[in-house]
Amino acid sequence: MVSTHHAPCDGHGLKVAVVRSRFNDLVTQRLLDGALETLRAKGVAEGDLTVVEVPGAVELAFAARLAISHLQVDAVVCLGVVIRGETGHYDHVCRVAADTISRVALETGVPVAFGVLTCDKLEQALARSGKGGGNRGGDAALAALEMANLRRLLAGRRS
Repeated sequence: MVSTHHAPCDGHGLKVAVVRSRFNDLVTQRLLDGALETLRAKGVAEGDLTVVEVPGAVELAFAARLAISHLQVDAVVCLGVVIRGETGHYDHVCRVAADTISRVALETGVPVAFGVLTCDKLEQALARSGKGGGNRGGDAALAALEMANLRRLLAGRRS
């Protein structure tokens, strides 16, 4: 018989850091609002939430690693926005952000959710950071909670 494991998106008893890029502040603030709203709604206590701000998307991974090392969090949510410009810089920033954020999770064993929007236009970023079900910051927060609980479940701890 196949063994299936599914962890809840429950934040009770979890410490979570949200790392937010200030670049494209209009959008990243909306992503942060969505992430915090979701984390609170799912039971993360106010005292177990930390927000760390960094200049841009490239710095997200370093701050995530610091949060894991110094704050002993159960999960990190990385939030940023990269909007395509007229140069190839967009491709480099997107690649570096994605590669380094995933590397932090793999190297530390702590879930790090990728909530970085990669959009062609500001309008697309605004649509993905709005209120309600379209906020990718909230989606990343849910992924972080589920993965933190899955880690506990598979490690034999109570979720």
